Amino acid sequence: MSKQEEAGLILKLYELRREDTMRKARDWYFGQFQPDSLSDYNDALFGPYSGFMRMVISYWDMAAALVNNGAISIEMFNDTNGEHIGVFAKVEPFLADLRAQWGPQYLANLEKLIDASPNGRQRVAATRERMKAMRTKLSGG
Repeated sequence: MSKQEEAGLILKLYELRREDTMRKARDWYFGQFQPDSLSDYNDALFGPYSGFMRMVISYWDMAAALVNNGAISIEMFNDTNGEHIGVFAKVEPFLADLRAQWGPQYLANLEKLIDASPNGRQRVAATRERMKAMRTKLSGG
């Protein structure tokens, strides 16, 4: 695929992220969704924001599949995106539990992309710590 075609896909992914419902879902995911366990995840998944959660999780797993299958180079994707790191950071601590519940392929595309990215797991851990620090600061703690 040419760089221009890859760029077109990146721009299309960006357009999808700007869609009104997706923007609300992303705001919820990064603002209100603070899972510490499989139980927290399931509470959200079966709660009033289920659609938001499924939208964010499936969007980033789909975007990762495009990279993993060569439609977009990993370099271009990582140069233009970072949100997938934060999405994965929220669920990585209990990913094994999620897979026991939902099957071994759950978020497999996103995990594969993280692992193929330079310092991927380190970036995830650092992002998780930054998000935790921001929550503490915002809550006055």
